[in-house]
Amino acid sequence: MTQQVDFYVLGEASDAARLRLACRLVEQAYLAGSRVLAWADDRATRDGLDALLWTFGDGSFVPHELLAADPGGSETPVQLADDSMLPGAAADFDVLVNLRAAAVPEGIAVSRIIEIIDGDAQRRQAGRDRFRSYRDRGLAPAHHSLDNDSQIGNG
Repeated sequence: MTQQVDFYVLGEASDAARLRLACRLVEQAYLAGSRVLAWADDRATRDGLDALLWTFGDGSFVPHELLAADPGGSETPVQLADDSMLPGAAADFDVLVNLRAAAVPEGIAVSRIIEIIDGDAQRRQAGRDRFRSYRDRGLAPAHHSLDNDSQIGNG
């Protein structure tokens, strides 16, 4: 069962800022020893995150791959998926970074869900809807306002 939902909200309205923040949060979870699934709506977003994970930080290395056929059998700690891959095996992960417009479905149980919202009006509204969805499930989502993607706390 999901225990923690964190919303990271950027002031900047850009896909690039949102994906850079996703890379930092994925790296933070990986370095803490978590298995991470980053789930995007589409291949373009997934592929953008894939490319950026190789280059976002000079000293960063985040071992990752596209969602394996058997995620539990893969030793790669970070896996990337999009809706076409139907990631039903999220139970094999500790942290799910949701880059989708929709909330993570109730049947997917991970310890932590990370939501990233930038200043784009449509993504902000979708984020508000996801926040309400999680709250309606009895979860208590935390809200972290960031001026830019370099202000990530421990949460």
